[in-house]
Order: sequence, then C-alpha cells, then structure tokens
Amino acid sequence: MGITILTAIAAYAATAIDYLVLLIILFSQTIKKGQLKHIVIGQYLGTTIIISLSLLAALGTIFIPHQWIVGLLGLLPIYLGVKIWINGGEEAEESDILSLLSSGRFKQLFLTVTFIVLASSADDFAVYIPYFTTLHMNELPVVIIVFFIMVGVLCYVSYRLANLRLISEKIKKYERWLVPVVFIGLGIYIMAENGVFHVLLPF
Repeated sequence: MGITILTAIAAYAATAIDYLVLLIILFSQTIKKGQLKHIVIGQYLGTTIIISLSLLAALGTIFIPHQWIVGLLGLLPIYLGVKIWINGGEEAEESDILSLLSSGRFKQLFLTVTFIVLASSADDFAVYIPYFTTLHMNELPVVIIVFFIMVGVLCYVSYRLANLRLISEKIKKYERWLVPVVFIGLGIYIMAENGVFHVLLPF
C-alpha cells in the first residue's frame, strides 16, 4: 500500500510541475476571493476528466497478450522527458493560454481554468495511461484518492508561492531540469514494473 501511494504521488508530481507554474500565474492575478474558488474547482474538474479518459484508455490495453508490451508505453514519458530536456520546455504555450484566459470566451472562471488544464494534458495522458496499466483493480481507488489529495496540495502550494516572487521565479527557472528527471524516472519504473527489461536484456 505504501509503495502504491508513493508511486501515485510520483505519477501526479511528474505532470504537476507545468500546472504549478500556471496556477502561480493564475493565483497571482486573482483580486476577488471568489476567483480563488473558481481556480480550485477548475483544476479539480479538469483533473477528473483527464483521469477518467486515462482510465478508459488504459482499460483498452487489457487484451494485449503480453504484459511487457504494455510496459513499452513507458517509453512515452521517457521520450517526453528527453524532449523537454533538449528543448527546454515551450514557454510560448503558456503565453497562448494566458491570451485565451483574457479573451473572455467563458463566462465562468472555473470553465476557463478547466480548459487550461485540458489544453495542457498531453503529458498527463502519456504518463497516466501506462501508469494505470501497472495497477491492480484494488489499487485504483487508492491512486485516485491520492491524486485528488495532491490536487488540493498543488493548489495550496501554488497559492502560497504566488505571493513569493523570488521562489516562483526559481521554480520556473529549474523546471526544465526537474520535469525531465521525473518523467524519465517514471518511464523507467513503468518498464521495469512490466518486465520489459527482463525480456529485452537477453537480446
């Protein structure tokens, strides 16, 4: 159970760094207390949608005959980690998201935040889908509960950091190094958990 909780925290943390930067920006722009509630609701709603879609996609892999083939999906977060490491992230995308936020297409702020979460979810699917395939059915409720707790922790930490300009700047500065390490580590874990290395090493 302890290992399940730790790996769930690692899986969420692997995709939370980008959200941390975005939430710091959002919380730093809030003026009314009601806006804070909308940001938290939007983050939870977007995360719920991502988890649901990832679970449905992961269930589609249960007909693959060999588990190590499923483990090859661990190459996805490894690829993302290497790509981010080489390119240093895509700061332009954040500017596009902020422009969309100020366009006023959504009447409710939580809908805008939900859209931001979904628009930034490519990395989430690449990590969650292969990760969910490594879990047993009795582990899924634990992982989902941990994910929702981590969303609350993420929102709280982001809110606190939004008022600390120096810390938020440091986090953004080192994001390009932290994210790749977590992604690559998670990808290796997924492949090891599914016995990929045991199959490939003889070759």
